[in-house]
Amino acid sequence: MTTATAPTQAVLTAGDRCDRCGAQAYLRVELQTGGELLFCAHHAREHGEKLREVAASVHDETHKLETPATPAPEA
Repeated sequence: MTTATAPTQAVLTAGDRCDRCGAQAYLRVELQTGGELLFCAHHAREHGEKLREVAASVHDETHKLETPATPAPEA
């Protein structure tokens, strides 16, 4: 028996860089024509409307910028 599963998009990491400026990417856009683009939060906002018009799917992790960092425990 074969079970089909929906493809999962990998979490964006610090190694994923914006195609416009090289900053850390928080948005992955898979294009309807094939291929993908990565954008930092700034460029995702700047080009967001147009990107959504040409996107087959959008993986958005900009919410990570709103989460406060957990302080390191004191030694």
